[in-house]
Amino acid sequence: MGLYDAARLFNFEVESSDNLRFIPLAVRFNLDRFGMRITLNQWQMLPHDDRVLLARFPVEDESEIEPNFDHAIEEMLRTHANVEPEKFTPESDPVWAHADAVPETVIRQSSLCGVSAPSLSQWAKLDRFQRFALAKLSRRTGELNHDFMPAMREFGLAE
Repeated sequence: MGLYDAARLFNFEVESSDNLRFIPLAVRFNLDRFGMRITLNQWQMLPHDDRVLLARFPVEDESEIEPNFDHAIEEMLRTHANVEPEKFTPESDPVWAHADAVPETVIRQSSLCGVSAPSLSQWAKLDRFQRFALAKLSRRTGELNHDFMPAMREFGLAE
C-alpha cells in the first residue's frame, strides 16, 4: 500500500492536533512499529509539509509497512533538527494487537472518565489501529487523557 492521499487523522485528532502541532496517532503507530521515539520539540522542528507526509504513511497491519517511513523521519530530523530519533526494540506482542482481551490501562482510563470500559465484543470489533489508539491514549496510569473520551465516542464505545 502506498501513502494516503491526506494525513491520516481520527476526527477527534483534527482539533486536538492543532494543525499537526502535536504528533498524530498514525505517526506514533509507525514510530512504535519501527522502534523509534521522537520528542514533541523534535516533531515541531519539522516543516509542516514534512509532518503531513509522515502522517500519510499507512497504518493497516494487513498491508506491508511502508519501508521508507524510518528513512524519511531520520532524514527529516537530521535536516531540520540535527538529531537522530531514539531507537528501541519494538514490542513483539503489544496488548492492542489482541482482540480477545481489553487492556487494563483502557479499563482504568474508562473508569477515570466515568464510563464503562469497552466490552470484549466491542473491543474485538475495533480495528488494530483503533485498539492502538485507545491503548496509547490510556498508557499513563492514573492520569486522565483529554482525547480518550472523544476517541471512545468516535469509535462508538461511549455517548
